Amino acid sequence: MSTKKKPQVTPTPERRRELLATAAEVFAAQGYNATTVRRVADEAGMLAGSLYYHFDSKESMLDEILSTFLDELWQGYDEVLAAGLGPRETIEALVTESFREIDRHRPAVAIYQKESKHLATQPRFAYLADSQTKFEKAWLGTLERGVTEGAFRDDLDIRLTYRFVRDTVWVAASWYRPGGHHSPEEIARQYLSMVLDGIALRT
Repeated sequence: MSTKKKPQVTPTPERRRELLATAAEVFAAQGYNATTVRRVADEAGMLAGSLYYHFDSKESMLDEILSTFLDELWQGYDEVLAAGLGPRETIEALVTESFREIDRHRPAVAIYQKESKHLATQPRFAYLADSQTKFEKAWLGTLERGVTEGAFRDDLDIRLTYRFVRDTVWVAASWYRPGGHHSPEEIARQYLSMVLDGIALRT
């Protein structure tokens, strides 16, 4: 008796994005190492074996989550850095773009913050260290240009200021939820007001 093979159904891009979004939420909440493929599959409402039809490993899912986030982040950053803006305007645009990325990729940002230092030692994730170096260069360069051009105070500790602004912005991924009362642009405006102008009344 002949047997007929079941026709294979090609996974749709939409389904792939849904599964990655689910995996990102689980990785962010539970930690990458503590998360099993079965846990991701359970959250997605499917069998663990079925998940392998879409991705060959848990590592592949993480790689796609992080690389997609960073590719989009740098697309926005590169546009800002190429726009020929003044130092203050560049900082404002970078902060705004950062909050937009937190809005679009909040779980990926959380994963990056928790896991990148360890992951960057692995060949597959070497691009994380490269991105961090590029990120630091962009921000430090803009701050230094601001001091040189008189846009920022000349007594500014550039590296300390960079760390403060970086951490102040990206820690928002721990509490920000898309669809809240404030848009990413509105939150960026408030942050920029505090960072660039302070919170004390001028006398």
